[in-house]
Amino acid sequence: MKPTFTTEVVTGEQAFAALAPAWGRLYRKCATATPFQSHAWLHSWWLSYGRRGRLRLLLVRDGGELVAAAPLTAVRRPLPALVPLGGAISDYGDVLVDDEHGERAVAALTEGLAAAARTALIDFREVRPGGAVEQVYERWHGPRRRVSDSVCLELPAVPMDELVARLPSAKAQRVRAKLRKLTALGVEREVVRPEYVDSALRRLLDLHRLQWQGRQVTGEHLRDRFCEHLVRSVGPMVRSGDAVVTEFRLDDDVVAVDLTLLSRRLAGGYLYGAHPRLRERKADVAVMLLDACAEHTRGGGRAALSLLRGNEPYKHHWRPEPVVNQRLLLARRRTAPLLSAVACDVAARRRGKELLLRLEQRRERDGGGRS
Repeated sequence: MKPTFTTEVVTGEQAFAALAPAWGRLYRKCATATPFQSHAWLHSWWLSYGRRGRLRLLLVRDGGELVAAAPLTAVRRPLPALVPLGGAISDYGDVLVDDEHGERAVAALTEGLAAAARTALIDFREVRPGGAVEQVYERWHGPRRRVSDSVCLELPAVPMDELVARLPSAKAQRVRAKLRKLTALGVEREVVRPEYVDSALRRLLDLHRLQWQGRQVTGEHLRDRFCEHLVRSVGPMVRSGDAVVTEFRLDDDVVAVDLTLLSRRLAGGYLYGAHPRLRERKADVAVMLLDACAEHTRGGGRAALSLLRGNEPYKHHWRPEPVVNQRLLLARRRTAPLLSAVACDVAARRRGKELLLRLEQRRERDGGGRS
């Protein structure tokens, strides 16, 4: 007898909190899940960033067992939409689907999303290629559109010596020299035990603020609500194996703290803070952090070491593969105009960025010619 699935939409904060055990079991059964879909991360994000009356958790159950979930919130501007919880501070957005229930759970989730959407667009941003919500996209009967979103740079999940071996000979020699320099300086690293994670994260944010002092920084990382979210979410994630916090010491002082997030398929360096003293001592912080992150991939069966969102030049030194997140837009016939409006806006922004890039390249060429 085929299972009968039931769907419901949870809108209450207390009910969201009570879902933690069932959500955790589902999370472990979804191979494509990233830490940004864990209950600890999403519930904490809601407490810091959610707006009352906007929570929309679409749940699919087989009897009492949770087999699929779409963690969403309703937004009204710039147009009415259902978007994933996690917002701009989360590198990946997705749904959860129990792999053992496969297509039937996806079908029930798709139907539930169509019913929940009503007059709103469903807008899934930052979907990593292969994400579970792509199965929903394939089954969607109404208007839909797929556009490119942020670029994430990824390396293979291999030990540091293998990452170095991928580099050209001269560059590999320089990296090995930098690793020896860290050893000569006496930089030591230690994984933070769960009971000390909260204080380590506060040190991370203090060091992050210090390292960016006088320079342009992501302002959200300096706000109290972000600190509260990070401290509240990461402790449980460390205890469940979804995160690891590492402290780096020099002369018995903590000079850097790194937060790496872990899932079945990838490890990703999320945020770090480093004292300017490290650079003053000629320590290469990027090499130090990547060495530690690569160590966390050992024995985990992961395929990727993600440098997460951002196309910064320093990341390209490691010869990573660019992986483009997807933005999946789903509409009903009555909301098709909303989809078209978003698609046109995305295209216009892309053309604007391309134009700015060409202008910058032209200025660089002209400036080079004058020198």
